[in-house]
This record gives sequence, structure tokens and C-alpha cells, in this order.
Amino acid sequence: MQFELSSRGQDVLERVKAFIRDHIEPVEPAFWAEVRATNPSGDWQHWKVPTILEDLKNKAKEQGLWNLWLPDAELGAGLNIQEYAHIAEQTGRSLLAPTVFNCNAPDTGNMEVLWRYGSEEQKKQWLSPLLAGEIRSVFFMTEPDVASSDATNMQATAIIDHDEIVLNGRKWWSSGVGDPHCKIGIFMAHTPNEGRGRHHQHSMVLVPLDTPGVKIERMLPVFGEYDAPHGHGEVSFTNVRVPISNFIVGPGEGFAIAQGRLGPGRIHHCMRCIGAAEKALELMIDRGTQRVAFGKPVINLGGNLERVADARIAIDQARLMTLYAAWKMDTYGTSGAMTEISAIKVIAPNVLQQVVDMAIQIHGGAGVSQDTPLTGFFIQARSLRLADGPDEVHKGVIARIELAKRNTGETKSK
Repeated sequence: MQFELSSRGQDVLERVKAFIRDHIEPVEPAFWAEVRATNPSGDWQHWKVPTILEDLKNKAKEQGLWNLWLPDAELGAGLNIQEYAHIAEQTGRSLLAPTVFNCNAPDTGNMEVLWRYGSEEQKKQWLSPLLAGEIRSVFFMTEPDVASSDATNMQATAIIDHDEIVLNGRKWWSSGVGDPHCKIGIFMAHTPNEGRGRHHQHSMVLVPLDTPGVKIERMLPVFGEYDAPHGHGEVSFTNVRVPISNFIVGPGEGFAIAQGRLGPGRIHHCMRCIGAAEKALELMIDRGTQRVAFGKPVINLGGNLERVADARIAIDQARLMTLYAAWKMDTYGTSGAMTEISAIKVIAPNVLQQVVDMAIQIHGGAGVSQDTPLTGFFIQARSLRLADGPDEVHKGVIARIELAKRNTGETKSK
């Protein structure tokens, strides 16, 4: 296997590093300070996005640093998954950078769905403005009344009524729905399909947010933070009617689409975690060497030097595992890398959580304030251990694959 970048990949990576250093890092503290000052509560209807974001996005476009995740040389950077993984690591060092480069979740996943599976009409109406960064999107999947770690529990419905689809249900943790620019959502719901298996009973449906019957009920805080101007909403759908052409691919194809959507996105999330962990380690070392307690630099107290070593070992292990998963996806496709994809979804957020916790401890009170990105990184890590499937689900996938290799009765019974 090869983890080396092509000349094009190396060029894009170096230019991303320079852009983050020269344009994003100098203004990011002021950006988040403005967000907190102008969006102090969960009242998303009055949320505003600082104007500096559009300036940064325009600069990124001008420099060709746009849609870097998309393996299409015309619409994106034309990089493979493993090459983009290195770039995702760099953007993970900043809570703002992914949005600046139009490489932010859930938009990348939604754009990939439309790029791979959307009709020409769907691409023209929704993919084009998403690729241009003119609008934002949301993915409606998780539900409050069922254990959503098992997606077949889904209670929301998408029922065909002549030439329309009627949507009903309630979704929550719908990330990005609070953004003033969010205009379109992908609604995952149950569509009865008699005679087909349990994984052909769900559909993905495009839903404009201004459709009658769509109601944002509230924004959900994460550890007390509303994540403005992005937001994670609880949304109700009451007899929402959209044209039958709003099915993506067709009724009952939701799970098949989801498998194609989740693979690359998991690489993106994991490499961003690794970038955040690197940043946290740097902040930990800087703080530990600059502060003195009991006559010594803080870094020399207790087991702090060992913690630095533990962090370096864990980060490098997570990076190598994620790059290996990316290489296997590039080589064998998502289905050929199921163990590795599941493994990194356990490894990367846990490593980030551990490293950030170490960094917070060395920072003392500053570590739990908003003076550093550490609290944002911690929220990211702890949330991801649920958001893309709980650790336990990913471990279950790994275990089933291992049992299948041995052709055990346990696997047969499944």
C-alpha cells in the first residue's frame, strides 16, 4: 500500500496549510467571539453568520481550494479518498476551516448523495447551489422516540399518494438546520415495500425547508452550547407533500444509498479528529512549558511528560489506521473496507477525546473556557461517538466480520 500523495495532492495540501495559517487562524477567534455575541441563545430564527465567512469562502474559491472532498476534477479537486484524508486532517485543526473550503458536514455527505445518485433535475436544483456554497443542507435521520442506532426502528414515513410523497414524523439532532442558509434536507423514512427485505423498506426524499408542514420545533444544546449559527434541531413533519420526483433513486433505496454516503464521510470525520488532536497536543505542550507551578514547568509535574508521549503514540496509531482504511476504500471500495471503517469510527473520536482531556487538565481553568478551541474539540469528540453510530455498533460490525471469517454458528444465526 502507498500513503504517498500525488504531486497534485501534495500541492493542494500545502496550499490548504498556507491558507489556514495566513487567512483563517488570524481571524478565527474574532469569528467565534462575534458568533457568541450575536447568537447568544437557541433562538435560531435570529441567528446571523459573521460576514467574514463569505470573504474567506470567496478567497478559497479564488485559490481553487473549494469542494476538495469531491473526487471529480471538474467540480472538485479530483483527489482520491486517501489524498483528501491528509487535507481533512489539516482542516480539523480549526472549527471554521471545513466550512471555508465547502468541506463541512453534513453538506459533503448530502452533496455526495446527489452527485452519485441524484437525477439531473435534482442536481440542477440542489447540487449546483450546494457546490457553489450558496445554500446549506441538513440530513434528517435520528428520531427522539426510538433507538436510532438501529435505523430499521425508524418511525417517520414517506408514503406514495398518486404523484406525491406524504411525509410524517419527527426528527432530531438534525445538524445544520439552524443555519440561515439551510434550504434543503434529505429525509430518511419508512416506505413499505411488500415482498422486499428489511433493508429495502426505507427511502431518502428531498424536502425544501419552506414546504408546508415542516416545522423546526427547537434547537438542541450540546453540553449547553447551541452550536450557532449551525445548530442541531428537532423538526416535525406533518402531512408534508412533495413531488414523487423528490425520491432519490426511488422508494426503498435509502439503505443502499446510505452505505455509499457513509464510507467516505467517516474518513473525513476521523481525519478531522486527528487534526484536532494534533492541535490539542500542541496547545498542551505550549501551555505546559510556559506555566510554572511549584518551581517547575507544569509539563514536568506529575505524569504530564508521559501524557505527551501517550498522546503522540495514540494520534499516530489513529492516523495510520485511518489512512489504511482510506487506501482500502480507494482500492476495494466501501464494501472491502468495512472492518477498517468501523474501527476508525471507534478509534479517532476516542483518541481526540483522550488527548483533549489531557490538554484541558494542563490548561487548568482556561481549558474549560472558550478562550481555546479545546471545549469545542471535546464536544466534537464526544458527539461523534454517537452521531455516526455508537462505538458499540461499530464494534458489533467488526465482531460479526471476524466471526464470519471463522464461519461460526454465531454468525450463521444472524
